[in-house]
Amino acid sequence: MDKLPELAFYLTKYGYYAIFLLVFIQELGIPNPITNELVLIFCGYLSYTGTLNFYKVIIVAISADFIGTTILFFIFYSFSKWLIEHSPKWLPLTGETIEKLKKKLLKRGNRSVFIGRLTPFLRGYVSVAAGMLHVKPKAFLGTVIISAITWSGGLVLLGRLIGPYWNQMIKERGVIENISIVIVLIVIITFVGKYFNRKQLQ
Repeated sequence: MDKLPELAFYLTKYGYYAIFLLVFIQELGIPNPITNELVLIFCGYLSYTGTLNFYKVIIVAISADFIGTTILFFIFYSFSKWLIEHSPKWLPLTGETIEKLKKKLLKRGNRSVFIGRLTPFLRGYVSVAAGMLHVKPKAFLGTVIISAITWSGGLVLLGRLIGPYWNQMIKERGVIENISIVIVLIVIITFVGKYFNRKQLQ
């Protein structure tokens, strides 16, 4: 967790621009050494300390989440036919997986998109799949704005709620151990989400 001091410096120096950029590029599918989960939780904590304004953080985080995943969706929406025909190696979805996702989306509709967007590490794939399967843009946009409020807004709120205990945890156990607890919780949620996702695709 040696990235935490660097993250703190970046966020306090560049503020809301940094939040938007970090969240936005990851929603576009561009690898980021610092996960959005950690960024948003830490931003919530910074809002508790007064370094950042809580409501501005919420607005910026939700906007970056929504705009990033919308662009990703429309990229694959526009080029889906070419991608399916050529099946490039970098595409994370095989033809078989696409068919399973298609059946799932046809059966469960927007609920599948919403649940997928709340599943860590699968969130981006859901936007890719929805674009390739030509989910109606109006339905997709309505669903992802709600998921952005729930996910990104929820993580910022979580960071703010644990704010009063942040310094105490640091004194008693240290930064690394306590941030590790948060990461472990996120990993647990991820594996649970993946398990149910596999069940639904079978």
